[in-house]
Amino acid sequence: MVSVVATGSFRETRRWTPEDVERLRIVGQILAGAVDRKHRDLTLKRSLEEVRRLKDQLAAENVLLREELGASHDFQEIVGESPALKRTLALVAQVAPTGSTVLLLGETGTGKELLARAVHERSPRHGRSMVKVNCAAIPPTLIESELFGHEKGAFTGALATKIGRFELADGGTLFLDEIGDLGLDLQGKLLRVLQEGEFERVGSSQTRKVDVRLVAATHHDLGAAVEAGRFRADLFYRLNVFPIRVPPLRERREDVPLLVWWFIQRRQGKIGRHIERVPRTAMDRLSAYPWPGNVRELENVVERALILSPGSTLQLDEAFGGGAPAGPGGAGGGQTIEAVERAHVEAVLERCGGRVEGPGNAAAILGLKPSTLRSRMKKLGIRRA
Repeated sequence: MVSVVATGSFRETRRWTPEDVERLRIVGQILAGAVDRKHRDLTLKRSLEEVRRLKDQLAAENVLLREELGASHDFQEIVGESPALKRTLALVAQVAPTGSTVLLLGETGTGKELLARAVHERSPRHGRSMVKVNCAAIPPTLIESELFGHEKGAFTGALATKIGRFELADGGTLFLDEIGDLGLDLQGKLLRVLQEGEFERVGSSQTRKVDVRLVAATHHDLGAAVEAGRFRADLFYRLNVFPIRVPPLRERREDVPLLVWWFIQRRQGKIGRHIERVPRTAMDRLSAYPWPGNVRELENVVERALILSPGSTLQLDEAFGGGAPAGPGGAGGGQTIEAVERAHVEAVLERCGGRVEGPGNAAAILGLKPSTLRSRMKKLGIRRA
């Protein structure tokens, strides 16, 4: 660094003695050192901020990589041979290579995330990240920052710059689960990203560009939500490019035995069990039950049955809590689906002391969200809290 010290003016005719020149040289060196130190301090500060930013970005990307590694086998977990499932998988195979937006429609627990990953893995973007956001699980005050990121100091508690999920998914796929729970204020911003491929972080005016394929999922009726004013019509049309209905488990009963053995093989080693036999009566009961919590509920029931089965035969009675159908020709053979479902939900509620949520709650046992369980209870005429 070169420093210049100016004294007087160019028109001044003062004569400088050697002593004056020496003093000025010393002062100049002192000032130059101070300026140089200040410059180095500023450079170091900027470098540290850049290191922290890159560290945060690397940490975020590592989290995503761990999630991907943990879920890398999920594509093979789409188990079943039923016509209903085959139709769904055929649609996935058709749309995956195209890059079009996909909307997965289905009840809670049907495996929408597995299908989203299947779309990603069969697409040209499979070498990049698939980033997941559960719109229903993030508080409304944080969802914008989660999606688009924020700058340091953008709001109280924003102690560092954060990269949003859209940026992390750049070049890959973004899976927005439960998109029907997204607030109206963010729906417009999401529409802009889908149409223009651009956005701003919270607290920034800099426009950023991304190339992201969107796969969205919901258990809500988005058409009804549009009519009720809870969901933007323009966003719905933008999402509804290629809708895929994910069948509930009650529409693919022939897949239940395959799923049961799949869950047994996947779980028994961790639990310390070795099951060699599932009684025909038990499998009939599992196949006959309507499964309001779908595949997730079946997985929970199989895991409980494994825990309660010390021998080589799967014991089902206690795992089902007495609410399952007896199977064809049994005591529950003449019941309607609604009656069977009501009996099972009531039995689970009885075991949980009527708790829909909280410790040991019925929603978790059934593989449902509390709000979904309350909705099912209302439909079934179950009046407990």
